[in-house]
Amino acid sequence: MTYKAVLISLGMLASASSFAADNFSIYLTRHAEKENSQSDKNPSLTGCGKVRAQQLATLLSSADIKQIYSTTYQRTMQTALPLSLQERISIKNYNPRFLTQIMMELKQNRENTLVVGHSDTTPMIAEYLSGQPLEQFKENQYQILYQVQFIDEEVILTTLTQPLECKK
Repeated sequence: MTYKAVLISLGMLASASSFAADNFSIYLTRHAEKENSQSDKNPSLTGCGKVRAQQLATLLSSADIKQIYSTTYQRTMQTALPLSLQERISIKNYNPRFLTQIMMELKQNRENTLVVGHSDTTPMIAEYLSGQPLEQFKENQYQILYQVQFIDEEVILTTLTQPLECKK
């Protein structure tokens, strides 16, 4: 290979990796199944919820996640924890009362990210990022995982379903 061909090949590789850097995905999910307690405002996950959280970590193991966001509630932190431990990424907390801030930050960071939220906030963030209308989750919906892909100037929303079904 000539010197000129090597330079052209290196240039193509450099432009290909900068092209790939412009493409990223944000994954959004509601916390997994929580304990049902009228008196506890901050319940932890059920056994099934812990299995679902581990399954989420397995599903995202090859997604090259660089950031993980969660509210400070036990159920969201416990849902994010298996992926955090697996990928050795600390969990960044966000306040669900200030969604505009987290939504802007997610777009600006341009990195593969997991966001764990709640039945009302998760669809709201996915709607903002994708520009597509979404409904709040029903109380018993824990299996939905949104993937918002940013490819060049295109935004693609994919709704995924975790295969785990918990029996009560």
